[in-house]
Parts: sequence; C-alpha cells; structure tokens
Amino acid sequence: MASLAILVIAAGASLFMAWAIGAGSSGSTPFAPAVGANAISVMRAGFVVGILGLAGAVFQGANVTEAVGEELILGVTLSPTAAVVGLLTAAILVAIGVFAGYPIATAFTVTGAVVGVGLALGGDPAWSKYRQIGALWLAVPFVGGGIAYATARLLRSERVSERLAVPALAGVVGVILANVQFVFLGPPGEQASLVSSGVTATGGPPLVVRALVSLAVAALAALVLWWDVRADSARGQRHFLLVLGGLVAFSAGGSQVGLAIGPLVPLLDPFELPIIAVLVGGGLGLLIGSWTGAPRMIKAISQDYSSLGPRRSIAALIPSFAIAQTAVFFGIPVSFNEIIVSAIVGSGYAAGNSAVSREKMLKTVAAWVGSLVLALGISYGVFVAVDAVL
Repeated sequence: MASLAILVIAAGASLFMAWAIGAGSSGSTPFAPAVGANAISVMRAGFVVGILGLAGAVFQGANVTEAVGEELILGVTLSPTAAVVGLLTAAILVAIGVFAGYPIATAFTVTGAVVGVGLALGGDPAWSKYRQIGALWLAVPFVGGGIAYATARLLRSERVSERLAVPALAGVVGVILANVQFVFLGPPGEQASLVSSGVTATGGPPLVVRALVSLAVAALAALVLWWDVRADSARGQRHFLLVLGGLVAFSAGGSQVGLAIGPLVPLLDPFELPIIAVLVGGGLGLLIGSWTGAPRMIKAISQDYSSLGPRRSIAALIPSFAIAQTAVFFGIPVSFNEIIVSAIVGSGYAAGNSAVSREKMLKTVAAWVGSLVLALGISYGVFVAVDAVL
C-alpha cells in the first residue's frame, strides 16, 4: 500500500511536470514563429499544439523517456522518493519561468534534477551520456541558428525566386519526414520510418530503396507546395509555415514527454504498467498545459525575441524540426526553448541586428545555465534532507 501511495504521488508530480512543460516549452515554442508572422492566432496555436504534442508523445516518446529514466545515472535505480523530489524540483523551476515570462530550458532543468537525486542516492555519473547530451546542447545554437540564418538569407535574396526556393525547402523537409520513425510503422514495441518500411516491403538494396523513398517523398512535398505557391505566394508560405509548426509541435511532444515521465520508468516494473499507458498520461498533461498556460509564452517568444515575417519564420522552423527529430532518434533530452530561440535569433539576424533583443537573449541564456545548476543542487540537497528524515 505504501509503494502504491508513493507511486500515486510520483505520478502526480509527473503530471505537474507535464503541465509545466506543455505550458512553457512544447506548448509555446513550436508555433511561436507562426504567431510572430501572423499566420495563426495565439489561442488557436495553443489549442493545435496541444493536440499534436499529445500525438507526438504517444507515437515517438519512448526513446527519450527511457533515456531520462535509466541512462542519466549509473549503479542505482531511482527510488520513488527520488523521482518525486526530482520531478517537483524541475516542475517548480519550469513553472516559475512560465509565470515570469522567461523560457526556462526544460531539458536542462529535468536533467539536472534527475542527476542531482541520482548522485544523492549514491549513483555514478554517466559520463558518456553526458558528453552526448552536452555535445548536442552546445551545437544547437550554432547549427540551428546558422541554418536558420542561411535559409533566411536565401529566401531574402533577390537572385532566388521564392516560387522555387520555398518548394525546394519543402522537399528538404520531405526527406527528413521520410526518415522519421513512428511506432505505428514498426512491429510491436519498435519504431520504423517510411524508408525502412520500404526496405522491408520491397526487399531491395537498402541504400537504393532508402534513397528512392526519400526522393519520392521530397518530390511530392515540393510539388504540392509549388502548386500552392504558384497560385498565391503569400498564402503558400503561410500554409508551409503552419505545416512546419505542426511538425515541430509533434516532435516536441515526442521529445518533451520523456522529461516529464522518464523518472517514473524505474517505478513501473512492480506494477507491470505498459509504457504506452504512461506516454498517454504524460501526453495528456502536455495537452492541458498547452491549453491553459502556453499562450503567455507563445506571446513572449513570438513578440519579444524577434519580429519575424513568414520567410524568416520558415527559416527558423526547418532546422528546429531537424534537430528535434535527431534528438528523438538518439534519445537525447533537448530543450525546445533552446532550439526555437536559437533559430529565431539566427533568422532574425538575417534582417540585421536590430531585429533581435540582445538583453532578452542574455537573460534567457542566464536562465538556461542557472536552471541546470539550480535543479542539480536543489534536488541533491532536498533528497538528502528528505532521506535523513525518512
């Protein structure tokens, strides 16, 4: 009975964390560029991103969930008390960021909290995983911001026709989408992509089949958008922007749900609960957070960081989608605030430094670093104190 009660408390902490993430990260960042470009309203963006985030959590959330629950600390398994302390510490810090109007990096916060309680339990640091995570975190601003800057410059160039450049970018997105893994494409308990499914179905040379399927999806995406842009360039760009926002929202659900429910994974074994049930629960928490708390952060990101038009918004979302799916594939917890904000700044610089609020960016970076350090230190100290009392 005591174990069940602790599990219920841990589940409640996980749902609180899911709400905080939905309100502050996965719910606010995917459609922020689209809102900044006036392609969708703030309230409608919060509603749509909640639905898509739930879908992403269910169909892609397993990799990051297992990484957060089992790969951040070695030698010990998180206890129910440790899971509760870690989740509550991270959720409170993220919630403070939501209500203060600053996008706290959720992945930094949750990772710090889980590592903190794990070390307090006597576990060993998982240095190889930390190096993998740190490499991605450090690369995101340069890769995402750099690609966004280059893409925005391309779309702004008078030598490049938008009616060709925008469909070509849709083709690039199509290649990425063809290689994205989903649970409904794979056998039970596994994920598969369109290209891998094509290899299995045809039995042909894997490299050739993968290339042909990727090119086919790219050509279809480019053709559809070319037709739309040819009829009305501005309308076609808005449609592309909304599709990109939807893809990023879906990816956010797949990545961010693991930050909320990952610490629960070690607690599930005695109860034989299927991971899909926990993913659905976490996804619902993200959805509620998106519907109730995300509009505030959507407004902050879309209006405070950079004044974006449709072209620069497209430039921001393409690398965001690619980086998010890379993180999901490798099971790396990643902050969508870091991804989107870096891409927004990169695309904003394509129009000159005046488009970006430097003061806001400095405060945001400080909040990211501070959230990691605070989460690790507070969770370690709180668990030591609670464990001494219990």
